Amino acid sequence: MHTSPFLGELIGTMVLILLGDGVVANVVLKQTKGHNSGWIVITTGWAFAVTMGVFVSKAFGSLDAHLNPAVTVAFAVATNDYSNLVPFITAQMLGAFLGAILVYVTYLPHWKVTPDPFDKLAVFSTGPAIRQVGPNLLGEAIATLVLILGLAGISSKALGVLATGVGPYLVGVLVWSIGLSLGGTTGYAMSPARDLAPRIAHALLPIPGKGSSDWGYAWIPVVGPIIGAILGGLLIRAYTL
Repeated sequence: MHTSPFLGELIGTMVLILLGDGVVANVVLKQTKGHNSGWIVITTGWAFAVTMGVFVSKAFGSLDAHLNPAVTVAFAVATNDYSNLVPFITAQMLGAFLGAILVYVTYLPHWKVTPDPFDKLAVFSTGPAIRQVGPNLLGEAIATLVLILGLAGISSKALGVLATGVGPYLVGVLVWSIGLSLGGTTGYAMSPARDLAPRIAHALLPIPGKGSSDWGYAWIPVVGPIIGAILGGLLIRAYTL
């Protein structure tokens, strides 16, 4: 099979979610080797997940390696080229859904021994520390704006050409920084695919005692990142970072 941008976005996002949701599962599910290892482990695992997702995405044919509908939206706005919106976002949603299923399978014995439905949902989707629509929406928008501006900075011509292979590591550092500094309010989804597709998987999978998928909150990690992405894209377009 030939590589392609669609395949790269799909496989890269699948790996991203497998490793990202996987580290959450390792921390919150009962009787894992990493149980209760904390926020530092989660943010570090997510940073590495993004790095590996970018490498895999590029290897399978997506040189852009967006892995995130918000990133795709931001750079469509920045360049006024919207041709990647439908194929990239479709691939990202499919990849995220498949990644979530792989996490479910990987931790199969641990769902039954984890009594708290919230912990089970937390493996798949984000949730607010304090549930307030305005601050939650703003928090996701700000975190995503920082993500977009950071990505623009990493690829900026003003910095010169990066050594081959360095870019994905810098993206991982960016996501790590956002998680540590801004992630404590909502869990820093920053991506509709990262949150929505695994939430759908949570709703469909036969997880023992899983409880609600919290659809009342589900729109915030979709709309918030899109707002941040549009703002970031407009800033990039205006100032040509």
